[in-house]
Amino acid sequence: MTPACGGAGFWRRRADVVVIGTGVAGLTAALAAQRAGRRVVVLSKSEHTATRYAQGGIAVVLPGTDDSVEAHVTDTVTAGAGLTDPAAVRSIVADGHRAVRELVGAGAVFDEATPGRWALTREGGHSRRRIIHAGGDATGAEVQRALDDAATTLDIRADHVAAEILVHDGAVAGVLVAGDDGPGVVHAPSVILATGGLGHLYRSTTNPDGSTGDGVALALWAGLPVSDIEFVQFHPTMLYTPDSGGRRPLITEALRGEGAVLVDRHGFSVTGGVHPMGDLAPRDVVAAAIEERLRASGDPCVYLDARGVPNLAIRFPTVTAACLDAGIDPAHQPIPVVPGAHYSCGGVVTDVDGRTALPGLFAAGEVARTGMHGANRLASNSLLEGLVVGGRAGRAAARHAAAAGSVRVQTPTVPVRAALRRAQLQSLMSAHVSVMRTGAGLREVLDELHRAPARPLRTRVDIEDAALTAVASVVTAAALARTETRGCHHRADFPDTDPAQALSSERAAAGLTPAGC
Repeated sequence: MTPACGGAGFWRRRADVVVIGTGVAGLTAALAAQRAGRRVVVLSKSEHTATRYAQGGIAVVLPGTDDSVEAHVTDTVTAGAGLTDPAAVRSIVADGHRAVRELVGAGAVFDEATPGRWALTREGGHSRRRIIHAGGDATGAEVQRALDDAATTLDIRADHVAAEILVHDGAVAGVLVAGDDGPGVVHAPSVILATGGLGHLYRSTTNPDGSTGDGVALALWAGLPVSDIEFVQFHPTMLYTPDSGGRRPLITEALRGEGAVLVDRHGFSVTGGVHPMGDLAPRDVVAAAIEERLRASGDPCVYLDARGVPNLAIRFPTVTAACLDAGIDPAHQPIPVVPGAHYSCGGVVTDVDGRTALPGLFAAGEVARTGMHGANRLASNSLLEGLVVGGRAGRAAARHAAAAGSVRVQTPTVPVRAALRRAQLQSLMSAHVSVMRTGAGLREVLDELHRAPARPLRTRVDIEDAALTAVASVVTAAALARTETRGCHHRADFPDTDPAQALSSERAAAGLTPAGC
């Protein structure tokens, strides 16, 4: 039983399906559930989704090319460093072209090499050119635009934050919500978590402000385990400025696919001799190589030299604009970059249709662990997974709602959770649970997290601080337990990969028990 304060004055709504999140997975799921004839309510914490900021594109196998599903599966499994589920990867990859065509049917427009033929690029870890893109490097913005246009018929509640999944008789019964109209309950037999990532565990990230691990925390608080949560991918090339903090612009991997090179301040290659694929090695390899070079040199950043990329401003307008805003002309100057917290490879355990172990609870997109990414996500597989699993989760949630019928739940109370202030938590995580980790540093973080004071979850700030605290505890505990280096988890005190640890981790809520009101 969750300790709580208060209990009166809750507003109430009813729905068949509640979707939490409005990025690619959330809106794809909501539209699928609506098309299945269900009443859908969408909770939107912020208009700034991670989808909107995605630059690179969507990895998809197109008919009539030299690519194949098996080649894409092989590249994905290789990047996942022994922890992917090949059957899940194959299921999602094989459904990619259909899902993209459905998105095009909703109005998305992708760049073409010739009329009727999409332009393809290549990114790190891919053996083929299979990345479709829009607006050069504005793919996420186009995906979000198309989904937003299609979603005008949905009941989207802006500025509403989910505080708790409500459960009755062992199944989902709705969501406790904090909104600008006060606390309330949406009664529903199906809930879909599509809350995105957890980048704001760290001071600097490519993620928008709302990426605070809410969905993972909601699942943990509902008693569900998470898996592979220690594998936080740091994108190798986040724009560096001396005042870097909060959300920072991503410098897309596609630049390296078109010939840009990573060098230190002396002009020496950062990845030379590190990996056969050089600058196009998987992200964990490149990020670790940059981190090692920075530790050795004491420099604040390395550089991505894109001066040799033809038509840079036309092909990469988003990157060009971000650089110019920072006083850098990428056509004439190398771009200063550092690794930045970017993507959670693990999350709430689901099958390839988004089902969790709790009847009526589904998850899709970055919040979920389908087995697609393992220990390290392959570039541009995130939008692919969001489209495929988002649609499947929406249809599965609609079926569950139809079978379950109406639900009832007792009047809830405001939950109380352990919560550190965001700035303190980010300082701890950035210092000790970032690209490189040690046992001593991880234990220090866990000690501080277990001293977190309790707080009633009445506002967005309260909920986000509590979510970050809960998620930080499982990330850190899982990282401490994994005494090896694998994928995007690097232990300075255990630098080798241990074949005996080629197993997915599983963590539950880490005992952060609030003291009460």
